[in-house]
Amino acid sequence: MTDADVLFDSRSFAAFLFDMDGTLLSSIEAAERVWGRWAAQFGLDAATFLPGIHGRRTIESVRDLNIPGMDVEAEVAAIERAEIEDVEGIREIPGALAFLASLPKDRWAIVTSASKALAARRLGAIGLQPPTVFITAEDIPKGKPDPACYQLAASRLGFKAEDCVVFEDAVAGIQAGENARAAVVVITATHQHKLDTPHPTVKDYSNLRTVAAPAGKLKIGVANQSSMSTFRR
Repeated sequence: MTDADVLFDSRSFAAFLFDMDGTLLSSIEAAERVWGRWAAQFGLDAATFLPGIHGRRTIESVRDLNIPGMDVEAEVAAIERAEIEDVEGIREIPGALAFLASLPKDRWAIVTSASKALAARRLGAIGLQPPTVFITAEDIPKGKPDPACYQLAASRLGFKAEDCVVFEDAVAGIQAGENARAAVVVITATHQHKLDTPHPTVKDYSNLRTVAAPAGKLKIGVANQSSMSTFRR
């Protein structure tokens, strides 16, 4: 495989860091059901704020609604319980499980804005066990776009974030990867509208492969050259 068949030309990476919702799995159907029912209790139109919850911690999304008299922590707990109970329709982003299986276990992590309990539940719905390095909402003081989550994941793997590549789908997460000085690949499987981004974009993992590189690093290979039209450099 030549540099023409890989993303980021000749660049290689120490580790791969993955967001979860919208990146490894699609939870849109379940999330919209839960948030829609919750919003109706307060006379809110969920459609007006749902696009802004993706990639962010629930507590930040609820707090930003500024609903007078609301017990934010109690409502966050209620939303979380409902999301843990409702995993119907959650599905793997095509090729995600096979791509993860191709990576050495000590070279990848999941970095999600969901709580540990919710993230484990959703991963279980697609048949995936949490990896050794599993960063969730409880592990960080501030959510994405703050870079701390990706920096922490890289550190626990034994690397610096700037030596890693982040796989993301949401604006807040993309910004977190940028702020951590990592390379970023944008997964667009759940996007309804085109995202203007300078980063490589790919619908899913079907055409991606891992390629061994010098010094024990990894490159992101493309299965066949014709599929390069899928990506934006």
